[in-house]
Amino acid sequence: MPFPELPNYHALYVLILTVVALYLFRRDDIPLETSCVIVLLLLTIGFTLVEFHNHNGLLEPMQFFTGFGHEALIAVCALMVAGQGLVRTGALEPIGRFLGRVWKTSPLFSLLLTLLIAGILSAFVNNTPIVVLLLPILISVAVRANTSPSSLLMPMGFATLVGGMATTIGTSTNLLVVSVAADLGLEKFGMFDFFLPAAIAGSIAIVYLWLIAPRIIPERQAVMKDTSPRVFTAQLHIAEGSWADGKTLAEVINKTEGQMKVARIQRGSEATIVPMPDATIRAGDKLRVVDNPDKLKEYEQILGAKLFKSGQKVDDDHPLTAENQQLSELVVTPGSPLAGKTLKDVRFIDEYGLVAIALHRADKVVDMHNKGLGKVILHVGDVLLVQGGQKEIAEFKKRGEILILDATSDLPRSHRAPRALWIMLGVIFFAAVGILPIAISALTGALLMILTHCISWRDALNALSAQVVLIVASSLALGIAMTETDGAQYIAEIFVWATDGTPPMIILSGLMLLLALLTNVVSNNAAAVIGTPIAYSVATQLNLPPEPFIIAVLFGANMSFATPMAYKTNLLVMSAGGYKFSDFVKIGVPLVIIMWVTLSIVLPLLYGF
Repeated sequence: MPFPELPNYHALYVLILTVVALYLFRRDDIPLETSCVIVLLLLTIGFTLVEFHNHNGLLEPMQFFTGFGHEALIAVCALMVAGQGLVRTGALEPIGRFLGRVWKTSPLFSLLLTLLIAGILSAFVNNTPIVVLLLPILISVAVRANTSPSSLLMPMGFATLVGGMATTIGTSTNLLVVSVAADLGLEKFGMFDFFLPAAIAGSIAIVYLWLIAPRIIPERQAVMKDTSPRVFTAQLHIAEGSWADGKTLAEVINKTEGQMKVARIQRGSEATIVPMPDATIRAGDKLRVVDNPDKLKEYEQILGAKLFKSGQKVDDDHPLTAENQQLSELVVTPGSPLAGKTLKDVRFIDEYGLVAIALHRADKVVDMHNKGLGKVILHVGDVLLVQGGQKEIAEFKKRGEILILDATSDLPRSHRAPRALWIMLGVIFFAAVGILPIAISALTGALLMILTHCISWRDALNALSAQVVLIVASSLALGIAMTETDGAQYIAEIFVWATDGTPPMIILSGLMLLLALLTNVVSNNAAAVIGTPIAYSVATQLNLPPEPFIIAVLFGANMSFATPMAYKTNLLVMSAGGYKFSDFVKIGVPLVIIMWVTLSIVLPLLYGF
C-alpha cells in the first residue's frame, strides 16, 4: 500500500495548527483561555486571508465560531450549573453520611462500596461534586483509623473517572464525542448505548482499585499539615518621636519594603481611620497588623513603635498567643469563588475573616504571606493553608462554597436538597428516554435550579468555567477545519497505511491507545474532538461500522489516569492526598492498560469483527 499523498495546503495548515494547539494546551505558563483564543484567531485569520473551496463551496471562516453555540457546549455548561445545585444544597449529603457510618464497621467492604457508589453516581453527575463530597469523608476515616488517606483518595478519584465512561452525560468528553459523531452523519448515541462495554471494563478496574491499588500506593502525607497557628493580629502603638509619626501610611509601608499589611488605624478611643495610602499617621495611633511573630517584632523596631496584643505589651515575658485560632486547608475546586481569581479579587480577608498563610501547588509550598497573598492567580487543585477564629471557620464551612480538608467538616445541607435532587433526576430521565435532547433537558434543569432557589445566578456563573467553554469551542473549530479540508481523512489514510494488513481489532485497539496517551498530556476534550473525525474516516476506509471506532475514541479520551494534570479531579486528589507525579504514573498506567486491553477485546466481540 503506497504512502498517502500530501493533502491540500489548507489541510496541512490545519494539521500543523492542531499540533501547535495541543502543545499550547499543555503549557502551564500560558493560560488555557489564551491558548484557545490564539488557536481560534489563527484558524479564522488563515482562512480569511486565503479562501478555501471544497465540494460544499466556500468554507466561511465564521463557521469556526459555531462551537460557541454547539449543542454539546450548551449541554456541558447546563450540566455544570445543575451539578452546582446538588453541591450548594447538599443533595448528595445523605450518601456521604451513609458511607461515614458504614466505614465504622468494615473498612474493606466500605472501600468497595465507596468505589461503586462513586462510579455509579459519576455516570449521571459530573464527577467533581462527587470527589468534593467524598474527600473530607475519606480523610476523616483515615484520621480515625490513624492511617494515611493516600491509600483511599486516589482509588476513589479514579473510580469516578471510570464511572463517567458509562453514559453520554457522564463526562463532557462523552457529550462532545457523541455530538461530533452526529455532526458527521451518524445516528445519535442513546444515553446507555455504550454502557455494557464500560460496565465490563469498569468492573475489572474497580477490583484493581479495591484490592491492588491501595496496597501499592506509597504512603503520603499532605504537605501542609501543621498544628500551630503562624500569624497573629496585633497593634503597633505609635509613640511620640516614632519614625512613623507624621508620615503617610504609604511611606510607613514602604519603610517595611511593602511587607506590612495594615488592616485598620485606631485613633483615640472611638475613631477609626480607613487605611488609605495618603492617611497621615500620628502619635497615639494604633495600627492593626496581621503577620507572623518575627515580622511583627521587625516592624516594631523599624518604625520605633510598641507592639501590643489585647492591651498587653508583647515582650519576652508576654509572648504572642493565638487564642481560639485554627488552621484549615481549603481546596480550590471548579466553580468555587476562588478559581481563576486572586485573593485580592475576592477580598478574602474581608469576605471570610480568614488569613491565607501558604499555598500548595504541584508538589510545592509557596509562602503566600511573604510573597503577597493578593497577587497569585489561584488554579483548580490549589490548596490554601488559612488561619482564623473558630467562629469564622465554622461559618465558612456552612457556606459550602469551597472544599475544606479536615476531619470535622460538616457537609452542607439545606431544605432545598430534595428539590435539587428531583430536578437532576428529571434531567436524566427525560434525556434517557429520548423525550428531550440532553442540551434542552440540562438547560431546563439548570433554569429550574435557579427558579426554585437551589442556587442563585451568582452560583450559576461561578459554576461555568471559561476554560471549559473556550477549550470546547476551539476544539470544535479544529474538528470542523480538519473535516472540511480533509485533514482528518489524510491522518486516517496514514493510520490505515501504517496498520496495513493488521486485523481490524488491532487497528481499533491502536486508535484507542493513541487517544489514551494523548489525553494524559493534553486536554481530554481536545483529544476527543480531534480524534472523532479521524476514527470515522478510518472506519470508512476499512468499510467497517464507525460506531465501535467512535466509542474507542470516547473510551481512550476518558483514560485520564496516568498524570495529575490529565483531569481536574486528579489535581484535587493530588493536593488532598499529598501525592507526587510518580504516584499517578505508578497507579494510573496499570489502570490504563487494564481498561485498554479489556475494551480492545470487548468492543470487537460486541460489534462482530
